[in-house]
Amino acid sequence: MAMSLAALVAVPSLRLRKAGLAETTWNEDIRWVAVTEQEDPQRFLNGGELILTTGLRLNGAAEQRRFVRQVQRAGAVGIGFGTGLTHESVPPGLIAEANRWGLPLVEVPYETPFIAIGKLVADSQSADHYSKLERLIAGHQILARALLTGGGLGELLKQLGSMLRSDIALTQFSAQLYNSVAGNPAPTADDWASFPIPTGRRDACTLWIKQPFGDTGIVSYAQNLISVELNNMVKQRQSQRALAGQVLDDVIHGTLDTVEGARRLAGVGINSTRKNVVLLVVSAAHYKQLGSTSLPQSLDGGVTAVVGKDLVTVVPDDGSSASALAKDLSDHLLEAGIHAVIGIGGAYTKPNGVRWSYFEARDAVAHGLPVNEPERLSLTSLLLASEDVPLADMASEALTPLRKFDAAHGSELVPTLESYLNHNGSVAAVAEALTLHRNTVRYRLAQITDLTGYDPAQTPDRVQLWLALAVQRLGARNPR
Repeated sequence: MAMSLAALVAVPSLRLRKAGLAETTWNEDIRWVAVTEQEDPQRFLNGGELILTTGLRLNGAAEQRRFVRQVQRAGAVGIGFGTGLTHESVPPGLIAEANRWGLPLVEVPYETPFIAIGKLVADSQSADHYSKLERLIAGHQILARALLTGGGLGELLKQLGSMLRSDIALTQFSAQLYNSVAGNPAPTADDWASFPIPTGRRDACTLWIKQPFGDTGIVSYAQNLISVELNNMVKQRQSQRALAGQVLDDVIHGTLDTVEGARRLAGVGINSTRKNVVLLVVSAAHYKQLGSTSLPQSLDGGVTAVVGKDLVTVVPDDGSSASALAKDLSDHLLEAGIHAVIGIGGAYTKPNGVRWSYFEARDAVAHGLPVNEPERLSLTSLLLASEDVPLADMASEALTPLRKFDAAHGSELVPTLESYLNHNGSVAAVAEALTLHRNTVRYRLAQITDLTGYDPAQTPDRVQLWLALAVQRLGARNPR
């Protein structure tokens, strides 16, 4: 342990004697021992020293008082005055000034060399440093073992909290990856110290330690270990989502029978005997980040997969919590810098239920809001769910001539058709919406009939054209 003045005086072999009354820094650790005979040693001191002097230049009371003031201002813990050389005893002026400023003063007899005091303090500091180093190395081993023996991030943080005798939390954006406090209250800067965790990604991961706590250097090592483990978790997350995505892709496209579908879903953690809800995340700008991004804690019970460019989370739920879960997910992604549209599917059992919920969620995404509630599954989505119906080919056959004509002539036949269908076949409404003459609208409709063979004015043909547009719109967002 580091030495204090009180401990030094208690060493019999030194024969030190308390000379003053002050005890302000009597029990503080001595950082170093400085021997000086200068009248003003202040500029050579850093604070925390025990000043040893024989008072060679302190012949008068004025010099003695000034010396005490300079030492006290430098932050020294006390003065050791050597007697028997320049002064037979500690000068009364020195004692009075030390008492006045609350600076401890001890007498060092002639028989006690200053080097003995310095060596004792240095040995004590060396032993203290060695002891701290031993504890730090032991701490390193405990934390590393927590990871290497399979305890994972939770065990590492539990051990860290035990070492620091404090509560620990780990957050990533709005999600709490770990919290040792019951109820998982969010840590605040007022009561917790925060330490960033470097991962090489924009994941805003922060280690929180509740104050007060004593850090001996173990926190820095823990930051590095947590960083390594988080990167490992990202790789595991990507692998798991890719595997689950293969299973969901087969279920969505109806290539599995009910028994095989249930078996494969169970293999990735989805129990299809109970109701499940699909949350579909679509992000044109940030789809590459969806495979590795963390999710809010409220979705821990779900299974997440990457299907195409989209993120699919299957949550065991009867539909009552789906909206709140989707809102949590939307807020979390937004905080992570991922702008996405989330569609919510219905709650169904069995593999086909997961399938229908997915198509409902995909239908809901078309509304374009951050979070989109499910509606009744559209005829388009039902037909798209069947691999036996060549809707994509039908849509391409009907619309490709229009798109080519628009590209060549800038004629805007496709927007005119969409507006016509959206306005229930009203030429007047289309003319007003597109700021066109009614005859121009009629002319374009005639061109559409000539190019496609479908007459938008006829109900059967109108359904075909509407279905083609819907298929291409949904297919563009979710290519197979």
